[in-house]
Amino acid sequence: MFHENLIPLCYLRSNKYIKRMKTKEAKMQAFGRLLDIMDELREKCPWDKEQTNESLRTNTIEETYELCEAIIKNEPPQIKKELGDLLLHVVFYAKIADEKRQFDIADVCNTLCDKLIFRHPHVFGEVEAKTAGQVEHNWEQIKLKEKGGNKTVLEGVPSSLPSIPKAHRIQDKARNAGFDWNQKEDVWPKVEEELNELKDEIQAMNKDRMEAEFGDLFFSLINAARLYKIDPDNALERTNQKFIRRFNYIEQQAKKTGKPLKEMTLDEMDVFWQEAKRQGA
Repeated sequence: MFHENLIPLCYLRSNKYIKRMKTKEAKMQAFGRLLDIMDELREKCPWDKEQTNESLRTNTIEETYELCEAIIKNEPPQIKKELGDLLLHVVFYAKIADEKRQFDIADVCNTLCDKLIFRHPHVFGEVEAKTAGQVEHNWEQIKLKEKGGNKTVLEGVPSSLPSIPKAHRIQDKARNAGFDWNQKEDVWPKVEEELNELKDEIQAMNKDRMEAEFGDLFFSLINAARLYKIDPDNALERTNQKFIRRFNYIEQQAKKTGKPLKEMTLDEMDVFWQEAKRQGA
């Protein structure tokens, strides 16, 4: 538990969270309460009794995306709520496995603890790692050596990952194996090369090759984002949200004029688009 003497006075005065800080015992009690509730729901609720790993899977994916949205919007109360929803799924899967005598939540926690200790020899062992980059490099090498672990560098990338984070993860793992540009600036000629190849295929109107070159261009841009410490998925989502705000503004202004969007010219819509930009949308 934190001692107030170790916390800056300005933080104590400005952050109400300090007043709500809980002991480790209180946190364990809260987790135990969750497990008790899960046991009761599984026994008494008709819906909860029927759930399986398969029936929960799509909901788990949805909950994960809802958490990601709350994180992007930087809404702590919503992050707290979505973390709870996701934690429910973790406990639910462990409960189902416990009923089948496969494993329980204690096994899940202990397996995770063992893995964290094994993969952090710079903390729990004698290995030295002074930078985050060294830690990541060691992490990938350790995973290759683990019993039942990845047999190849890229094997640990889930095939079900969406394309953008998958490309980023593939490139990151390759980097940890030493396959990377010497200087980050070296990536830009590659981006230009891929763009020119795409233009050539567009000129030739070869649809299959156009798609392939679009993929190569995306991959090189994601690689550039990685090199410049930009999360490409977050970057694209920021643009998605920005487009939504500006397009919604166009739609709102069009309604005020009484002219349907489909009857407006692109120049007319661009006037409202530029207004939205000036207003910071």
